[in-house]
Amino acid sequence: MAKQKKFITCDGNQAAAHISYMFSEVAAIYPITPSSTMAEYVDEWSAAGRKNIFGETVLVQEMQSEGGAAGAVHGSLQAGALTTTYTASQGLLLMIPNMYKIAGELLPCVFHVSARTIASHALCIFGDHQDVMACRQTGFAMLAEGSVQEVMDLAAVAHLSTIKSRVPFVNFFDGFRTSHEIQKIELLENEDLAGLIDQKALAEFRSRALTPESPVARGMAENPDHFFQHRESSNPFYDAVPAIVEEYMNEISKITGRKYGLFDYYGAEDAEHVIIAMGSVTEAIREAVDHLRAQGEKVGLVSVHLYRPFSAKHFLSVLPKTTKRIAVLDRTKEPGATGEPLYLDVKDVLYNQKNAPLVVGGRYGLGSKDTTPSQILSVFENLALAMPKNQFTIGIEDDVTFTSLPRKEEITLGGAGLFEAKFYGLGADGTVGANKNSVKIIGDNTNKYCQAYFEYDSKKSGGFTCSHLRFGDTPIRSTYLVHTPNFVACHVQAYLNMYDVTRGLRENGTFLLNTIWTGEELAKHLPNHVKRYFAKKNIKVYYINATKIAQEIGLGNRTNTILQSAFFRITEVIPVDLAVEEMKKFILKSYGKKGEEVVKKNYTAVDRGGAYEQLVVDPAWASLPNDKAVENNDPAFINEVVRPINAQNGDSLSVSAFKGIEDGTWHQGTSKYEKRGVAAFVPEWEPDNCIQCNKCAYVCPHASIRPFVLDESEQKGANFDMLKAVGKSFDGMTFRIQVDVLDCLGCGNCADVCPGNPKKGGKALTMKPLETQLNQVENWNYCVDNVKTKQHLVDIKANVKNSQFATPLFEFSGACSGCGETPYVKLITQLFGDREMVANATGCSSIYSGSVPSTPYTTNEKGQGPAWANSLFEDFCEFGMGMTLANDKMRDRLVRLMQEAQSSTCCSDELKGLFTEWIENRNDADKTKELAVQIVPAVEACDCDSCKQISELSHYLVKRSQWIIGGDGASYDIGYGGLDHVIASGKDVNILVLDTEVYSNTGGQASKSTPMGAIAKFAASGKRVRKKDLGMIATTYGYVYVAQVAMGADQAQCLKAFREAEAYPGPSLIIAYSPCISHGLKAGMGKSQAQQAEAVACGYWQLWRYNPMLEEAGQNPFTLDSKEPDWSKFQEFLQSEVRFSSVMKQYPNEAAELFEAAEENAKWRYKSYKRLLSQGWE
Repeated sequence: MAKQKKFITCDGNQAAAHISYMFSEVAAIYPITPSSTMAEYVDEWSAAGRKNIFGETVLVQEMQSEGGAAGAVHGSLQAGALTTTYTASQGLLLMIPNMYKIAGELLPCVFHVSARTIASHALCIFGDHQDVMACRQTGFAMLAEGSVQEVMDLAAVAHLSTIKSRVPFVNFFDGFRTSHEIQKIELLENEDLAGLIDQKALAEFRSRALTPESPVARGMAENPDHFFQHRESSNPFYDAVPAIVEEYMNEISKITGRKYGLFDYYGAEDAEHVIIAMGSVTEAIREAVDHLRAQGEKVGLVSVHLYRPFSAKHFLSVLPKTTKRIAVLDRTKEPGATGEPLYLDVKDVLYNQKNAPLVVGGRYGLGSKDTTPSQILSVFENLALAMPKNQFTIGIEDDVTFTSLPRKEEITLGGAGLFEAKFYGLGADGTVGANKNSVKIIGDNTNKYCQAYFEYDSKKSGGFTCSHLRFGDTPIRSTYLVHTPNFVACHVQAYLNMYDVTRGLRENGTFLLNTIWTGEELAKHLPNHVKRYFAKKNIKVYYINATKIAQEIGLGNRTNTILQSAFFRITEVIPVDLAVEEMKKFILKSYGKKGEEVVKKNYTAVDRGGAYEQLVVDPAWASLPNDKAVENNDPAFINEVVRPINAQNGDSLSVSAFKGIEDGTWHQGTSKYEKRGVAAFVPEWEPDNCIQCNKCAYVCPHASIRPFVLDESEQKGANFDMLKAVGKSFDGMTFRIQVDVLDCLGCGNCADVCPGNPKKGGKALTMKPLETQLNQVENWNYCVDNVKTKQHLVDIKANVKNSQFATPLFEFSGACSGCGETPYVKLITQLFGDREMVANATGCSSIYSGSVPSTPYTTNEKGQGPAWANSLFEDFCEFGMGMTLANDKMRDRLVRLMQEAQSSTCCSDELKGLFTEWIENRNDADKTKELAVQIVPAVEACDCDSCKQISELSHYLVKRSQWIIGGDGASYDIGYGGLDHVIASGKDVNILVLDTEVYSNTGGQASKSTPMGAIAKFAASGKRVRKKDLGMIATTYGYVYVAQVAMGADQAQCLKAFREAEAYPGPSLIIAYSPCISHGLKAGMGKSQAQQAEAVACGYWQLWRYNPMLEEAGQNPFTLDSKEPDWSKFQEFLQSEVRFSSVMKQYPNEAAELFEAAEENAKWRYKSYKRLLSQGWE
């Protein structure tokens, strides 16, 4: 009896992880987008006790970097365990040295790679083949998949083939497009594949393991006389690979009924025009081939699976003999080459063939650029030309070097009966999670095939998301975004004016809007172009106030479950009762670890999802004119480049739009032009209760609430409430706290920390619905446009209040609402921003600091501001040190030039005196500012060669403030070696570690900063070892300034630490506690500042400073700024965060022991600090 097929609704990463788990005994892992979830699945399954083919759980070890993971894989293989890793992009490149070793030593293993762009002119986390193409020379075999089902099937081929062949494999598929695309696919299980393992080859692998019982040496050094010969001796192993892979593909075909070859041909038997490609694009090409064949065209596709070794024999066997022209598509770019890799391989194979077809090559899909059937039709049309364009591009308009093929209008090729839907959401509102559940509900409970793909911008939570769902009765091959939906849901009311949310919505389609408006009020507020579209296309329009319902239920801004329920009720894609039942099952699965109360609230949300109403569409709307365009005087760059990208219309930009910024340079201060207005609630200022402490501005993550001091002339044009400004420096001036309601993300930390004036009625800030505060837009504009900074009237470094009169030069970033990191970053810019240099590690802080088109770093009234750059994750400290080295070198040159000028007859005595004074005070920031103002015009007026050179170097006159910023993943783990070397160098740099205790940017994986007992990805059952004390390690040098701070616990200590660190003439390290959305604060991120206070009060986090200058003065350099903790509150604090409380729910037997150990660790650390405090110093 044939085995009954089992299906699973999953994404490509889960499919790869599922197969790799079967064949792995050890997994050495490290997080990197978009591969991280493969390792997360393996870790979770191992913690849950899942058995592999060998009847055991996989031993999972997180390493400190991808290079470390590759080294661990190498060692584990040499010791006789089948070992796997998962990676992408820069991570794969860091593995290359070990890949050469693993391949050279013929060690069987599989690296699973969700192929991703490599950072060049800019970082891009999305998918193409640049990373895998960069390691094609290592000796690894390379196997490619183009769909989630292919990943499930062919990942097994990679594992089976590596055991038999001894050649290691890179098994790759497109990052995001396949790794994160959810499909309903057939499941393979242990028993399906266990019998296919070559047991003899496996036994031989085991017997080759290093052992003292039968010792051998490996990794020897060889000389010129024999290295070459020895290297060539492995050729037979590679020659055998194609046949072995083909054998296992045939075995998989027997199990599944799906035929696979090293190269698969699809299309007309007598095709004349053929495309050759690999990866997810092959699915879209199949759709285009079907479309053209239906019109009588003789076209076809060769999809590549085994890319290395490239078997010419197998390639030629599938290529139709009738082929006259070939287009080879590469998803990579190799500047300066005569063509991309696959193109060159195909050209080489056909070079000596009789009557060889004409071959042209083209690039597509870099950085996950959507590749659609219409673009593929352009490729076939190009082949039909008398002289087809070679080295072409598709999907873009290249109006600089003219490589692009003409764009065509998008067409729908998904097949009859296909239902397509789009959901516009806000990052962290749950829309994406709900849609993942929706597609699984449909996939698991019906015979329908389903697909889901998710589109994001680069912001953290609070950014743009769009979910693309498809359902149909036949397998879905549309590996591109939904362009012609039957159903559109807009979960964010503000999007109506920001994005073209109705674009492509089919005639007679359905539109659902989450809005605070109802009936006639809604009709009044809808933009004319939206109403016109509704009327012309006969759209059914529904609306629901999910925001209000969520507030009533107690879900905050989590509208996802309500709107998911509305979707199922409106579309009836499955019976509503079944949908409700399944939604509640997924709620229990998704939120069960967060507690029964959260589950019940979401159950209520499901039941309230029917509270939608239908809007009557007036046929007269069909003739409405466009809304009047809002005119502005913004720079052309903003209107022509930034705004189209912000409107999710970046695909319309041509190559020439980037002329002059080809190197990736971007203008600072573009974030202020967004004005998204996506907060549900924003603070309202009550002047009578305000004591002018400025704490609200100090803690604001997005610099969207600020104090303004107005002089007499500025007061005249102000039409808002003001207070008499407190302070002698502000005599005759007025004070106002102004909120930027359109840039605020509504976290509420400002209102939470506001002390208010209890005698007058409480807090000066209360959270109010956004729509009630829109009158503040005009007030904000007046303040920023007309009120000049008064920071020169006070000492901004003296206290918290004064610091906030300094204009923040970091504003409106893409960080999460309530982010614990950005207040620190903002503070640095207020204190030192006019002379600040920033070297930023890749991670959360680089993404919210520099994601096109939004640059939150900005300039002051003089055009000065932080100069920011990002290098890599692993070398951020070295990168910053390099900046310092260049600065030191150029300033040394200034010294030499100024000394030479002393003998010049051209330079005045006054100028020579300024030069002497500058040389003596070159390391005094304030003094160099004063002198620079005098030196610059003087050297510009002087004709001597020395002054001309000094003028060219004048921007080095002011002492720079070098900051190196990264998270705990960069600082404690992958970049720790560099951090250690940089602080050891003694150079005058300042390092800020934004300590979230997890890898925040890649989704919350454990780092060496993660405390004992906390659940994190890669620590599924709770961290079992104590947190690394990075600060104490740094103090052992004795000449490094170190501080540990938590802004919400002690604002003054935080300010003092930053001030001291920057003033210290040597390396400084500040470790800043930063609550993160990954922590799962039960009180919400609106309490992130308060959570810091609780962390310090209970002893979870301590505040201290280590200042070597005190030791020079004969004092103890260590200062403990924390008060004696109230240890009775420690366990209560742990329970206030889901990362701890979920351990209790999932692993109750171990949780108490872990939490007790966590408390003991905190006490042990505090006692060690107390001992340092009590030491005598002379």
